[in-house]
Amino acid sequence: MHVLENVRRALWLFVELGFLLILAVILVFLLLGDNSGVFVKSVADNVMKFAGNVPTASLIGIGALAGLIYIVVSRLDLRS
Repeated sequence: MHVLENVRRALWLFVELGFLLILAVILVFLLLGDNSGVFVKSVADNVMKFAGNVPTASLIGIGALAGLIYIVVSRLDLRS
């Protein structure tokens, strides 16, 4: 069980780092605009395409679900 817990934590860390990297690239794109480079523009374009293809109701549902999970976890104090 300890091995599974360590693998879970490592994978979660990898996911968090990936999200932070994407957010940092989007921030660079917002600051520099068209002068931000090919990689940054392609990442920003992919994020915009993904956000544009997801229906609004789905985004609202995901946001509501994330908020509900946050409330439950904070009340139960299940964070590790």
